[in-house]
Amino acid sequence: MTSIPAHLLPRDGRFGSGPSKIRQAQVDALARLGATGGAAPPLLGTSHRQAPVRAVVGSVRAGLAELLGAPEGYEIVLGNGGSTAFWDAAAFGLVERRAQHCVFGEFSSKFAEVTRSAPFVDDPSVVSAAPGGVALPEPTEGVDVYAWPHNETSTGAMAPVYRPRGAEGALVVIDATSAAGGVAVDLAETDVYYFAPQKSFASDGGLWLAALSPAAVERAERVKASGRWIPASLDLVTAIENSRKDQTYNTPALATLVMLDEQVRWLLEQGGLAWADARTRESSGLIHAWAQRRPEASLFVADPHHRSQVVTTIDLDEGVDAAALIATLREHGVVDVDPYRKLGRNQLRVATFPAVEPADVEALLACLDHLLDG
Repeated sequence: MTSIPAHLLPRDGRFGSGPSKIRQAQVDALARLGATGGAAPPLLGTSHRQAPVRAVVGSVRAGLAELLGAPEGYEIVLGNGGSTAFWDAAAFGLVERRAQHCVFGEFSSKFAEVTRSAPFVDDPSVVSAAPGGVALPEPTEGVDVYAWPHNETSTGAMAPVYRPRGAEGALVVIDATSAAGGVAVDLAETDVYYFAPQKSFASDGGLWLAALSPAAVERAERVKASGRWIPASLDLVTAIENSRKDQTYNTPALATLVMLDEQVRWLLEQGGLAWADARTRESSGLIHAWAQRRPEASLFVADPHHRSQVVTTIDLDEGVDAAALIATLREHGVVDVDPYRKLGRNQLRVATFPAVEPADVEALLACLDHLLDG
């Protein structure tokens, strides 16, 4: 195995696209709220319907509304199951007749498959682009939900968020799983901006969160009132009603909520979404510049306007064994720069979420230079 000198290594070698790096302050918050003998009873291991846990949920909801700049009337709603569960909830509770999906990677295609297989709605309209590109909505008669990812985690392609002209009355539903908290957004251009906490929010998975517009809330209530059968755990109206009480319908992972709350507080203290957006641009920009100067490397996303600032994908020439490179990095504590498994490319995929220090990105690139030049 090629050795990497210790002085080149990053202080923290976690660059995973999810689960992502968790800051020590978040772990400390867990220890603090799980300990006995303090000024207050421990929070971990207690009922999620009691005031201490509801206070954390309330803090998360208020913090996210502030961080994302939620317009008046928008609500932060949460439920168990992660973004994949939210696809099911959206199919049950938001699509009245037909959805349109912009598909340009693994996760956008999975949501399209959810509505395609749902027996109570029409087959979706699908606008697609090859991995590495971006597909954008095409207003179509009969479509009442337009859905696409802000950032396609599998490919490192980032799409604009906007209301399509000619789609008045339809909902704009944006998968922000890897973008929320790290990329600037105008929530007024969306009706549903949903995400999970294991990316920019540096927590564990198993929870979904969404900023819902008044139109999205009204749609969920109307669909439920139509008599459509909806499983209770996927019922958006139930999630909305519970969220207004600062709780979830069923028991959440309290550790996830604590770490999420700590990260939201930290992001706000640093300067909010504008700060996070600038930081992820700085880190991803370092990688983009590196790939453009290395003869063995090329950026997988060809269009500069669509290159992600939170998940960067770098193709390597056939003469470079990406798997061996990744294995050597892992042996030195630099982990999770593997490409998305189903993409099947000779590639590196590096996350630059807000918790990742730009100095550590620079160190990662120095390690890559050392290995490629050795």
